[in-house]
Amino acid sequence: MRRGLVAVAMAVPVALAALGCDDGAGAPVVVEGTPPASPYRGPLHVPTRAVDGSGPRALRSASGAAGRALECDGQIFEGGGPDGWSRSDGGDTPEEGLRLYFDMFEPGQPDHGYRAEREETDRVLYSFDVKGRTKVAVVVARDQKGRPGWGPETNAACDPAELPGRWAADLGYEIWTDRAGERVPVRRLSGSPGPEHCDWQSVHFLTLGERTYVRDPKGVFGRNGLIDAPYRQRVRMPADARDTGYHRRGRHLWLTADRDTAYIRTSAGVEAWPRAARGVACK
Repeated sequence: MRRGLVAVAMAVPVALAALGCDDGAGAPVVVEGTPPASPYRGPLHVPTRAVDGSGPRALRSASGAAGRALECDGQIFEGGGPDGWSRSDGGDTPEEGLRLYFDMFEPGQPDHGYRAEREETDRVLYSFDVKGRTKVAVVVARDQKGRPGWGPETNAACDPAELPGRWAADLGYEIWTDRAGERVPVRRLSGSPGPEHCDWQSVHFLTLGERTYVRDPKGVFGRNGLIDAPYRQRVRMPADARDTGYHRRGRHLWLTADRDTAYIRTSAGVEAWPRAARGVACK
């Protein structure tokens, strides 16, 4: 069924694939793992506070102990809590409480391979580690007010670019690389294909900070007035364009000072991706 368009903020792409369908399907949610060199030693219960915005400070305030347990190379990417289960949902064990987190919220995070980093009488911290550092953290709690049994209390995650490549791909993120060969955080730069349920499968997006550029070879966005200029498959690189150093699978991003157009250099030439109208998204 084709759905309409709605004016909302265009954000970094959300998960496009069901995590249970990757090559880890059937893998254990909780594994033995290897204790990190610097385990989290803070409290597992940290009061949370809802703060307007989605910046690192707001996410840290909203994610309690889970946000503090992260070991990100960059900033915290997402986090929240408490928001949990009803009387009939709670699990009998901490691991069932962790499974409930994935069942209830379907977060854009790995859904198996977690390690119990800290265990207390009424709370357990589960961490998803990369090279011995916590990149996703979930705190499950037992017998909260009106919520008997085990269930999720707080959660937090680092930027998807800090996860193994297959996870980032499963979550729907195209990770770009900088001039030095380092993976670029998706909060800064990310690409994604257009969603099929809006008939945008021929479109490709590139989001750089607050701006989103569109590869639109079939003119889908042009017909709907969602871009101010047409996509051009072959152009001459402007004299004042500069190589950002960002690249992915043969595509290299060049920009002029006004950043109104993304110039993508490939082995076949240069494409001009226009900027999308602000606040347009698919629903």
